[in-house]
Amino acid sequence: MKLGILREEKVLADKRVAFSPKQCKEIINNFPNIQLFVQSSNIRCFLDSEYLDMGVPVVDDISDCDILFGIKEVSKNNLFPNKTYFYFSHTIKKQDYNRDLLIKMMDLNIQMIDYEVLKSDNGERLLGFGRYAGIIGAYNTFVTYGLKFKLYSLKPANKCIDRKEMEDEMKKICLKNERFVITGKGRVGLGILEILNLLKITQVSLGDYLNNKYDYPIYVNLDTMDFNQRSDMSEGNFHDFVHNPSSYESRFMKYAEKSDVFIAGHYYGSGSPYLFTRSDVRSPNFNISVVADVSCDIDGPVATTIRSSTISEPIYGYDPLTEKEDDFTKDDIIAVMAVDNLPCELPKDASEDFGNQLIENVIPLIGKDSNILKNATICRDGDLTEEFEYLRDFVTL
Repeated sequence: MKLGILREEKVLADKRVAFSPKQCKEIINNFPNIQLFVQSSNIRCFLDSEYLDMGVPVVDDISDCDILFGIKEVSKNNLFPNKTYFYFSHTIKKQDYNRDLLIKMMDLNIQMIDYEVLKSDNGERLLGFGRYAGIIGAYNTFVTYGLKFKLYSLKPANKCIDRKEMEDEMKKICLKNERFVITGKGRVGLGILEILNLLKITQVSLGDYLNNKYDYPIYVNLDTMDFNQRSDMSEGNFHDFVHNPSSYESRFMKYAEKSDVFIAGHYYGSGSPYLFTRSDVRSPNFNISVVADVSCDIDGPVATTIRSSTISEPIYGYDPLTEKEDDFTKDDIIAVMAVDNLPCELPKDASEDFGNQLIENVIPLIGKDSNILKNATICRDGDLTEEFEYLRDFVTL
């Protein structure tokens, strides 16, 4: 079985890769039925020479490989027929910009296994970059906070060699009695908490956060049902919320009144109530001055996120009165960090974390009759699979 590691060719360039050089060597050593080849790249976060040093073949042509691993979508013109591909195809939500890509893969008899829908037997996602989105999003929160209030200046994460250098930068952070509210307890949320805990910010309970005062920095971590309540005031639960989101309304404002900084790491489902609206932000009780929207849903549940920002210019200001952008350092302007490709800022660390997930959850399944792989296969044998038949109208428009 020949595995090929694709070079990323999307613009803007993505430096991430499915496996680091050390991970490639680990696969070769531990899975004797697998031969592994890396496609040469001059943009990847790991040099070709680093793979060669580990005894991993680096080639220009990987068309003879059986299975190909990438990160982002592969160009239609670079697809090889009759192969198995693993990458984030961004087609399962009927994304118009990748409709032709899906049709092309079907035409080329490609088996497309999408990372996003690889799930365990109990339905939990097996892979993702969410942890590093949370880690870097939290770090960027403190970059933003320091700049807004002219307290300190941190090197941007993408200018750091790796996570270690980024964490060394965090020694510059100086806080007093700031209050942080964090939403989400999945991969993203846990990544956020890694940074807050490294800074030794104290976690408190929901009740203590709302009712007590502190003379040191604190944070509260909210799950979905902590800030959503049934509109009729009857008892709700997460299962009911997922199936009847329109029956719920947000109770986030009680936290916004008590918070200085909001880091959004929650999942937002269609039809769910907004956490806070633009009208809420105009309230004199809205106390948040920095919003780091790691989830980054534009014009959605976090009203201050009016656009995504970029790695090179990660911060913009939101004026609650005009609902437009302004200088984020002004007193009455909310600083917003809403970078939508955060893991790209630390590509080596994010790639290694992702590669570990692949080695644990996917590589052992290669060449086996696996329901996990079957259920994540969007197309095969020139057609959609049964699991993704709902895309039929999308590919036959």
